[in-house]
Amino acid sequence: MGTSPTVAPRQVGILVLDNDAHGASAVKQVLDSEGWRVRIVPEAKMLLAELKSADWSLVVANAAAIDLESPAFFTLKEIATVPQEAGGRIRALFIIPETAERQFTAQIESARLPYVVRPYHLHDFLEKVSDLLVEIKVIEAPIRLVRREFGALRKKKKQAARANSMFASRETFSYTEEEIAEYEREEAEASKTKRKTRINLGDPYS
Repeated sequence: MGTSPTVAPRQVGILVLDNDAHGASAVKQVLDSEGWRVRIVPEAKMLLAELKSADWSLVVANAAAIDLESPAFFTLKEIATVPQEAGGRIRALFIIPETAERQFTAQIESARLPYVVRPYHLHDFLEKVSDLLVEIKVIEAPIRLVRREFGALRKKKKQAARANSMFASRETFSYTEEEIAEYEREEAEASKTKRKTRINLGDPYS
């Protein structure tokens, strides 16, 4: 009796629509660092051609590079909001330049599409990208450059500095769940104080 063929996982392919060469290059560099296949197109008509001819998992689109009343936008909206259970294989993430936030935010929110406002925090951007890729099951788990790990490292450094010995004991480096939770609460409060929310966490299906 023959064995079932192994289905290879889809390669993560990310299409970047951006007519700002500097911004597009920065996005590509960030996504390349994760080992994903990335292609930049500067025009919406090229975006549509790529969507027809290649297998992409995610479109990262600068809102300023696409007419939100155009067929290209409505096509992207239509394919990016199909639930994974119903065969949805692609997601979209919009980048809104801060200077044009009022111009684009309301329409993208009404379309229930996720976005980030540029300039954005690198970790916020990567986490949003990975959440969308998890949603369509092209990666197994979201990227979490988690503050928990950073908090643990910060505590280790403080404790090591207080130690009299050259080598601290193993107990010196332990930390409790309560300490981690307290650190995360502090980070959340600090983030609220520093800036207003710059990222739309709205899942189209929430």
